Amino acid sequence: METNEPRRVLVVGMGISGMATARRLRLAGWQPVIIERAPARRLGGYFVALFGAGRLAAERLGLLDHMHDRKSLQQGVDIDRSGKQRPGLNYADLPGQPWLLLRSDVEQAAFTALPDDVEIRYATVPTAIEQDADGVDVTLLNKVTGISTTERFDLVVGADGLRSTVRSLVFGPHEKFVHRMGYMIAAYEYAGTPSGLAPGVGATFLEPNRSMWVYAFADHDPTILLTYRTDDVDAERSRPAIESVRAAFGERAPEVLADVLDNLEASDNAIFDSAEQVKMDTWHQGRVVLLGDSAWCVTLYAGMGVSAAIAGADLLGTMLEQRPDDLEGVLTDWEQGLRPYTTFYQTNAYEDRGFFVADNWLQILLRRALPTLGKTRLGRRLIDKMFHVEGVITYKSADILDEVLGGSRHHHEEPQVVHRPRHSAA
Repeated sequence: METNEPRRVLVVGMGISGMATARRLRLAGWQPVIIERAPARRLGGYFVALFGAGRLAAERLGLLDHMHDRKSLQQGVDIDRSGKQRPGLNYADLPGQPWLLLRSDVEQAAFTALPDDVEIRYATVPTAIEQDADGVDVTLLNKVTGISTTERFDLVVGADGLRSTVRSLVFGPHEKFVHRMGYMIAAYEYAGTPSGLAPGVGATFLEPNRSMWVYAFADHDPTILLTYRTDDVDAERSRPAIESVRAAFGERAPEVLADVLDNLEASDNAIFDSAEQVKMDTWHQGRVVLLGDSAWCVTLYAGMGVSAAIAGADLLGTMLEQRPDDLEGVLTDWEQGLRPYTTFYQTNAYEDRGFFVADNWLQILLRRALPTLGKTRLGRRLIDKMFHVEGVITYKSADILDEVLGGSRHHHEEPQVVHRPRHSAA
């Protein structure tokens, strides 16, 4: 019996990838339900980059109008252990002309763009997922009331991050897919300007196997990244973040680093975790598909987490709109088309990791020479080679939707739904 009811899709995870997916699938005529483990939106404000691949997809999804490039045009500085400052590189100096933003900028843009009729349920997690040829039965637990219910959906999208519950329920335990890089990451939003720096000036502190980054913005307080190598991730996690980070960076810190560490200790918005990638042979099983970090986490060293998530959502929704009755074929072709890009991003993360945290003093000395080298033609060619400019153009700046679908894509017609800016989770 035919029905005109829209297909239901459960989107697990209300991060950027989840909201972008819900937005695009609603435009394709699906009826999304978003569930989120947390009791409210996650508003963390750490640094993110948005490369061309992400901006093109964000523009199609209606997100780009709600954010802007915050990059500071001031020269960055490099700081040594004695506190001496010299000209340094900013992240914006990398090839590809990435937009520099806060995660909260992109999160707010995605939230604002959500159609008003997209249902959102906080403090809710899936505890069981069973599927047959015609649909998926998902048991949902409300963590506040303790009540479980089972609902049926036509599709389940796991956009619930590195340690995805959907992935563990359907594909297997985390240990099967999560690969540690051997580095720790602490990040937080700094209120004001770090001691020893001028407003709008970014900074790096580089020593073998450890580094500090101050990401400065033109119109916002900076964010901080501290990253270092470890041979024992579990031991690092077993202590309070500040204890692990202070031990990794040693005593006699220069003024800027000392202030950054003091503010990390006082911060209530810091994240502390290990750099880990997700590698899977397939991202879908039947009517369950993973998207974003849950499927292909590339780590921040690639700079493509947000861009890949938005581009993946854009491509998936477009393909489902074009072929609404070929779910298995769409999921297979979507994965086949997107995988070369995410594979490059993951490989590139290992290559670019040295830009964030060097292995030895030789790499650091070369980094310090880059601002001078960049003033010459030969130096710029060397920099282009170091930072894989051809790959950046091919993969990070690509219009993934256009390259995967070519002439077969078409512009979607937005369904008649109400769009109202959402400024709170209420």
